[in-house]
Amino acid sequence: MSPTIGCVAGSLAFLFTSSVAHAACPLELAVYGDAESEVGIDFRPTTDSATVTNTFKMVLDKGVVLDGIVMWTDGVARPHGSLMYKCPTGDVTGEELAACTLWEGVIYSSDDKGNIALLPAEGLEAPKSLIFPDLGASLQMSAAYGENGFSKVPWDVFVLKGCQE
Repeated sequence: MSPTIGCVAGSLAFLFTSSVAHAACPLELAVYGDAESEVGIDFRPTTDSATVTNTFKMVLDKGVVLDGIVMWTDGVARPHGSLMYKCPTGDVTGEELAACTLWEGVIYSSDDKGNIALLPAEGLEAPKSLIFPDLGASLQMSAAYGENGFSKVPWDVFVLKGCQE
């Protein structure tokens, strides 16, 4: 075997071993956190929905949990996220849904180099960071903030912390 071929084979073996050791986390199992407020986001597999493409929970302080969903918009496709708190179940009117929705907007992602993209679909690798524009301000103005709710407002950027089993 020539030295060049041996070097290439060794490099390929290293790359293969490294990629197996650090397998990518699919978005539906990703766990994110905000360093400043310790708010966490846990994605979960979305089951049997024709419109919802991603599902997650945002855990705030004092045990407050927000339900998050993502639906892609028509026309110019964007991952439109919504965070809801204590929404009624079953047949819900638009007015009832609006009353329990604390944040809405496009969810962006970022890689290690700072390249911005849209939130990927389930089954794809979880991005290094997520960006929820104006999240902190929206949550601070919500009815769930304050004495009877959460008190620590997250920043708009969440970093990948791990992968659920």
